[in-house]
Amino acid sequence: MTDTVTLTVDSPADFHVHLRQGDLSKLVTPHVRQGGFVLAYVMPNLKPPITTTDMALKYKSDLEAIDPEVEYLMTLYLSPELTPEEIRKASAAGIVGVKSYPRGVTTNSDGGIESYEPYYPVFAAMQEVGMVLNLHGEVPSNPDTACPDTVNTTILNAEQTFLPWLHRLHAAFPRLKIVLEHATTRAAVDAVKACGETVGCTITAHHLELVVDDWAGQSWHFCKPVAKTYDDRRALREIIQQGHPRFFLGSDSAPHPPESKSVSTPSQPCAAGVYTSPILLPLVAQLLGSFGALERLEAFVSGNGRKFYGRPAKVSKPVTLQKTTEHSTIAEVYECSGAKVTAFWAGKALDWRISSP
Repeated sequence: MTDTVTLTVDSPADFHVHLRQGDLSKLVTPHVRQGGFVLAYVMPNLKPPITTTDMALKYKSDLEAIDPEVEYLMTLYLSPELTPEEIRKASAAGIVGVKSYPRGVTTNSDGGIESYEPYYPVFAAMQEVGMVLNLHGEVPSNPDTACPDTVNTTILNAEQTFLPWLHRLHAAFPRLKIVLEHATTRAAVDAVKACGETVGCTITAHHLELVVDDWAGQSWHFCKPVAKTYDDRRALREIIQQGHPRFFLGSDSAPHPPESKSVSTPSQPCAAGVYTSPILLPLVAQLLGSFGALERLEAFVSGNGRKFYGRPAKVSKPVTLQKTTEHSTIAEVYECSGAKVTAFWAGKALDWRISSP
């Protein structure tokens, strides 16, 4: 006989996910719903990146052809080609946000930005039409002593070094909705709390578990921004425990072929990214339960993000989870049509499983 605990979450929404392209997209896109989610806020860092409304709509159509049951919210990649006119066109077509990647800090960010001031006319148009600015909150590593604002910057302090930009952008565009993506530090949590109601923040599942010791020497846990200290992890957990309404789930689930994650060479590092989509809702339930925040699950994975983005569920789609003493084991590999991915915690046990739908 097993003891079973059941809970229901209404219309889970992942406000930061990578769904890639080609055969890899065909493999990972169904994992959104497999992991318990009915809404996906889709990142634009493809090859080439999604820089126009027409490209975003085509990408959305491709995703809907793979799994039409998920609501896909589309974004544009902030680039020099983006204009206020394109912003207005994108908003009219239902594109929700624009993602900023500092040059070279993460996957497919070679075309990222180096300074924000040239984009102020774009941000003004976004504020006017109600689009969201999604910030990858890091600056590139920089040993150059001639640049005092960013000197001595590495992946360990790249997020904290970025935070003054968050405050400058919020001050310049107080009505512009801004999301600081995948926070990893106490400093980032405090910075968002200090901002007004138009600034939100996503937190990933894996950053609620990992610290720097877990990825140093372990490529499967390496992502950007990297996991930081125990105190930083404690800050992420505490803000969820407190139920702060401007902090919500954005998984940053980032699939890579296993050979690019497990292998590096003297000239090529391993890929940055942790993949959680196929196990996401059970994983988040297990993690929140581990630090006494299970009662915040629905707010964290649905209510807070939907309210910030103004995206209530069109139709309620409850997902039921069960916790039993009969654990399920996470698959070692997922594959389809020659594409393969390995999920976070592969081979480990999960206490929670999705029982419906």
